[in-house]
Amino acid sequence: MTHSLSPVLHNAAFVALGMDWTYVAFHVATGLGAKAVEAVRVLGIEGLSVTMPHKSDVAAVVDVLSDDAAALGAVNTVLRRNSRLVGDSTDGHGFMAALSEAGFDPAGKCCMVVGAGGAGRAVVLALARGGAARIVVVNRDPGRAGSAVALGGGVAVVGGVECAAESDLVVNATPVGMGLAHNSTVGAGVVDTDLLGPGQFVYDLVYHPAQTPLLFAAAGRGATVLNGLPMLVHQAARQFELWTGEVAPLEAMRVAVHHELSSRVS
Repeated sequence: MTHSLSPVLHNAAFVALGMDWTYVAFHVATGLGAKAVEAVRVLGIEGLSVTMPHKSDVAAVVDVLSDDAAALGAVNTVLRRNSRLVGDSTDGHGFMAALSEAGFDPAGKCCMVVGAGGAGRAVVLALARGGAARIVVVNRDPGRAGSAVALGGGVAVVGGVECAAESDLVVNATPVGMGLAHNSTVGAGVVDTDLLGPGQFVYDLVYHPAQTPLLFAAAGRGATVLNGLPMLVHQAARQFELWTGEVAPLEAMRVAVHHELSSRVS
């Protein structure tokens, strides 16, 4: 959590609405996620964000799971409802909200998702619920790919990177490309960018750098591109609304996170 942007996002939202709330990041060692949930009960904390590797452990110890969290077997948000702790997952909401904001509707579209980890699984579930006609899951581990496909409501299949050519939407849900210069050929290799072109939408969930090698190459081929920062903001905004019951001040959150990232680069 040392470099987490969550405190920046949430504290900016609290300040914008004049709320006497504070978001603090805690380092929790692997295997102790369940004990962190107990701290919520004991200390009267209103909610938690949960990062890897704790999402599955936390899902097992909260009192109630949302539909998304139950399907994924993972929780990224804990909120208090009287004496009960509810586990939710806002990743799918953040993904879809950012996609909609960018003007792309997956309903009836052919989508390809590269990666079948936590982010990839959340994306597959969200796309299936959003009415995608076909979801191709690409992963080096067939078992993990199959697990993600199972979330696809009958429209998801396991496929290969060559499926990019026939996809309306291509999503990189792996960390490949993180921290790489935009002109690096390493990150672009997650997808054969020669198969991309005008009319396609390429969405890289990596948000640092803002233009990953994949997005740089895809844009050069004429595709519309989007990085993962809007998804990060929207999933945090959903957390904020679940905890507080207030409408999240999205613009204040965007400004704060952009300022923070700019300061880190400089």
